Amino acid sequence: MSLLLQTPVAALSRLHRTLRPGTPSPLMGATVLITGASSGIGEHTAYAAAARGAHVLLVARRAEELDRVSAEIVARGGRATTYPLDLTDGEAVDALVEQLLTRHGAVDYLVNNAGRSIRRSLELSEDRFHDFERMMAVNFFGPVRLTMGLLPTMRQQKFGHVVNIVTWGNQIKAPKFAAYIASKTALDVFGRIMGREAFFDNVTCTNVRVSLVATDMIGPTEAYAGRRAESPEHCAERIVRALEDRPITVDGLIGTISEVFNLVSPRLADFVFAEMSRRVPDSAAARASVPLPAPDAPTGAGTGAS
Repeated sequence: MSLLLQTPVAALSRLHRTLRPGTPSPLMGATVLITGASSGIGEHTAYAAAARGAHVLLVARRAEELDRVSAEIVARGGRATTYPLDLTDGEAVDALVEQLLTRHGAVDYLVNNAGRSIRRSLELSEDRFHDFERMMAVNFFGPVRLTMGLLPTMRQQKFGHVVNIVTWGNQIKAPKFAAYIASKTALDVFGRIMGREAFFDNVTCTNVRVSLVATDMIGPTEAYAGRRAESPEHCAERIVRALEDRPITVDGLIGTISEVFNLVSPRLADFVFAEMSRRVPDSAAARASVPLPAPDAPTGAGTGAS
């Protein structure tokens, strides 16, 4: 029954920490695993979580970059441990879970941040089914496999929280993002159902539906040029707040308005977004089929609904 009061209790706890700055964060002494921690949103989330006293477990493919982030956290007085991993390698994910549980006993908080984004119309995807397979491999199957591996110990200890970094595209249904948004919507729904099944074990999930974030992932997409984007530092602070407060979702204004628009007037919404899609064609990168960013690039970077 305590989870029914989670939101007001979290608000009161945050007010208390604001009025008494010395009050520790709920993350103090906790183990927080962050995927895609080698750059962008994941890197800055690691800094913010470590600053609140968490032992941060850094996961990404690029070992050298993980070592750089870890060294910075230690230099700031925090604790970090690195675990190089390709989330698309299922056996490697299983081995990591076993290693984590042996070394740390349990992971208290998990941030599923690593992922890929792609903006390409269905017309240009007719002979590129691998685009959909890639999106599902890193944006859905990888984080779900990792979550499922860590979930039993969370339930046994009667505490755990998972934060899925998804996209406002789940609400907008933006054209040219079918592969990306479909994979992130799958993770969004998985998180909601997991939270319901694990409710009585005090294991929860927050889906953070980020908008456009200023990271390297947006570089190849011409439509993003000059667009206002959230900084990875600011996005990381919102993610850490989600770790502390454990809300069900974190939405933005534009995503929420779009979601209501899609529900209230779906056919008009189809017309509006179809017209927007026609006015903003595929980027040169999408037409040339350039390689996608590395899987541990921050997922929030490529979620603009253009």
